[in-house]
Amino acid sequence: MLDLKFVRENPEIVKQNIRNKFQENKLGLVDEVIALDAELRSTKQEAETLRASRNKLSKQIGALMGQGKKAEAEEVKKQVNADSEHLAELELKEVELDKKVKNIMMIIPNIIDPSVPIGKDDSENVELERFGEPIVPEFEVPYHAEIMEKLSGIDLDSARKVAGSGFYYLMGNIARLHSAIISYARDFMIDRGFTYCIPPFMIRSEVVTGVMSFAEMDAMMYKIEGEDLYLIGTSEHSMIGKFIDTILPEASLPQNYTSYSPCFRKEKGAHGLEERGVYRIHQFEKQEMIVICKPEDSMMWYDKLWRHTVDLFRSLDIPVRTLECCSGDLADLKVKSVDVEAWSPRQKKYFEVGSCSNLGDAQARRLKIRVDGEKGKYFAHTLNNTVVAPPRMLIAFLENNLNADGSVNIPKALQPYMGGMTVIK
Repeated sequence: MLDLKFVRENPEIVKQNIRNKFQENKLGLVDEVIALDAELRSTKQEAETLRASRNKLSKQIGALMGQGKKAEAEEVKKQVNADSEHLAELELKEVELDKKVKNIMMIIPNIIDPSVPIGKDDSENVELERFGEPIVPEFEVPYHAEIMEKLSGIDLDSARKVAGSGFYYLMGNIARLHSAIISYARDFMIDRGFTYCIPPFMIRSEVVTGVMSFAEMDAMMYKIEGEDLYLIGTSEHSMIGKFIDTILPEASLPQNYTSYSPCFRKEKGAHGLEERGVYRIHQFEKQEMIVICKPEDSMMWYDKLWRHTVDLFRSLDIPVRTLECCSGDLADLKVKSVDVEAWSPRQKKYFEVGSCSNLGDAQARRLKIRVDGEKGKYFAHTLNNTVVAPPRMLIAFLENNLNADGSVNIPKALQPYMGGMTVIK
């Protein structure tokens, strides 16, 4: 959410940012919120003037009564009562206007970084850098679900009977591999100075609307019927929510955490072959990283975060690339974002396995996460990044470590987490 003062003083910048995100339907909101804000400030000023007048008149009543001037005191009382009624109307109007202003401000997108490429959608994202040599083996690489089935590692049919499509049973060594990757990612991030955390897996609506846009909320979140609780789509939600309505000493920054959680997502819409199996699912597990820092440090942390993910994938012999998200592919709260994509030998192309985002002070402003510094209080900056989400990581892992006989090599870094196993047969 933007600073209303910034919108008021820079309407053309805000409008151009909306155009850059190809959301022309929101252009009218800028003038509308500025007008509502002016009306709100005028109403508040009128209410303040009326309160001051009422207080002054109330004192006159006491003085008049002390002088025995009851008739005059009664006339002043009538004026005070009339002022009180009008003040009540103004206070109600304030609440209504404030709600309207807030609702619009929650929809106007954050100002993107000048370095973000302008484009309509993910087809116009820009490749930045490749890490590792993409290899296509001489033998045919099966679909990932087939690889798992041949290793007795997945049961999709039973999962459909139990929960419907978009769910799975992982079995045997594939299930163990899944847990090994999570544990390895946890220790990988701890070794890089991040504090490990297991957060709540459900959050209240005020946290949901604090960490994401309404469009994301509708597309992703499962609500618990009859309660003000939502299942998290990623641990970033509850980790950023941990700091709601807090004032952090500047000396305590940065706050950097690596968190584990199951994740639950609606994943609305129909999907093709490449999104069956365990590619796009309603339930998965994930190791995440979040940072809360000073504004001047957020871009430095942004570059650090995505590099952690690249380093982890490379330590497991998986080639990756980074892809800069264009303006039209950025969620409304994001200032800048980069996807990490892993190489798929079967598809002979890269696919998304993680995303790193700098949200500026948008989440902090919504959740009132402030910093107490030498020059006063200010809003923190927040960032998040996927360390690893094993369902998609499993696809990349299996395809890049597959042998012609159907066995799968276990890279040296992961062997201690697999009980010393060097290959899954």
